[in-house]
Amino acid sequence: MKLTREQMREIGYSVVDRLVEHFETLPEQRAAQKRTPAELYSTLQTPFDEQGMAFEAAMAALERDVFPNRMNNTHPRFFAFVPSPSNFVSTMADTLASGLNIFNGSWMSGSGPAALEMTVIDWLAAQCGFPQETEGLCVSGGSNANLTALTTARFAKLNHRIAGAVAYFSDQTHSSLIRAFHVLGFEEAQLRTIASDAEYRISLPDLLQTIEADRAAGLRPFCLIANAGTTSTGAVDPLTEMAAIAKQHDMWLHADGAYGAAATLCERGRAALRGLELCDSLSIDPHKWMFQPFEIGCVLVKDPRWLKQTFTIHAEYLQDVHRYEEEINFCDRGIQLTRGFNALKLWLSLRVFGVAEFRRGVARGFELADLAEAELRKSGQWEICTRSQMAIVSFKHVRAIDHQRVVEKVLEEGFAMLTSTVLKGHGALRMCTINPNTTDDDIVQTVEHLTRIASEL
Repeated sequence: MKLTREQMREIGYSVVDRLVEHFETLPEQRAAQKRTPAELYSTLQTPFDEQGMAFEAAMAALERDVFPNRMNNTHPRFFAFVPSPSNFVSTMADTLASGLNIFNGSWMSGSGPAALEMTVIDWLAAQCGFPQETEGLCVSGGSNANLTALTTARFAKLNHRIAGAVAYFSDQTHSSLIRAFHVLGFEEAQLRTIASDAEYRISLPDLLQTIEADRAAGLRPFCLIANAGTTSTGAVDPLTEMAAIAKQHDMWLHADGAYGAAATLCERGRAALRGLELCDSLSIDPHKWMFQPFEIGCVLVKDPRWLKQTFTIHAEYLQDVHRYEEEINFCDRGIQLTRGFNALKLWLSLRVFGVAEFRRGVARGFELADLAEAELRKSGQWEICTRSQMAIVSFKHVRAIDHQRVVEKVLEEGFAMLTSTVLKGHGALRMCTINPNTTDDDIVQTVEHLTRIASEL
């Protein structure tokens, strides 16, 4: 697996040229495209050649069958799920991290990368109002961040003894948290789904009533999940009140801020997330509203004792790693020993673009959702289900139509992309507008596009 200097340069320049073309032509590309398994397997599941092939020949197959058939998360008219509007600097950072093959599991293996990651963690903690002593680490994404936080909560509050322990969250809580509880050994009977109110925030009276009933039954309430921006509507649970409840009942309060916590960068977001700093732990996905490519998530834990006490295991073959107490070993703070250098892309893009540019980008997401709501109302064909909040607006057609069929048609045409959800038992569409490169005209044209499709259906 050896190439000459010239071969490496040729391949590298070819890849960079393709990436530049990708970023420069995003508005002209499809927002999404999908093919059936039968169509793709028939061309991709061919035997690998014993002697290999030319790089450009392999690239031709990728450009024909793989790269076009995906959701184009960086596209300015991609409003589905929670987008990942990437940037070129972070893309180059990922290239460097991968090319240098950096192992960032211990200080011994990479003291520079470890120090840089702590710089990123400290900055994120300060942005979210967490104290200076907060500990954390970068992980693959929100699912891993939530699992890491809940594992820490299980140890801090239960010493891993989960019999009779109960956790509480709203019916709008992300599925990754429920999955994390299952991975940690909790049964369905130990999980309490609390109804959300008319604004899709957890109902505090129902929460308190359920906690009291569980205590009276001899159970152990130990963990409370707060939503800092739900996926369906952008709703933020009453964080300050939930912190008081958690303190009263000696419960761990974890906030899922996968996309929403980034909103603390701007004034409107900080107001919506008041009380976030009161949580014991927080998950953040910079590959969402901080404009990074996949993968980078982060978990923050306020009390510096708990991550290391939860995850440290001193194996004989790691005795050289653990010689100096002041050194930071991320393998002692999470699930992974072998881990890459995900923090580099956020650090490098912050250095190059500056925090003010990120702040403008986050604020722009709020403005775009406001515009989308205004355009939907103006059309006369759409009913707003939840008003613009945290860069999400949800809506449904004034006539009873199948909103999933709208999504299918949008995907088929490729002009834009959005997804559907279910709110209080009723279908709805939603737009998440966190891409700072989205123009006002993109919003206007997308609403016109949706209105035409709905009328045809």
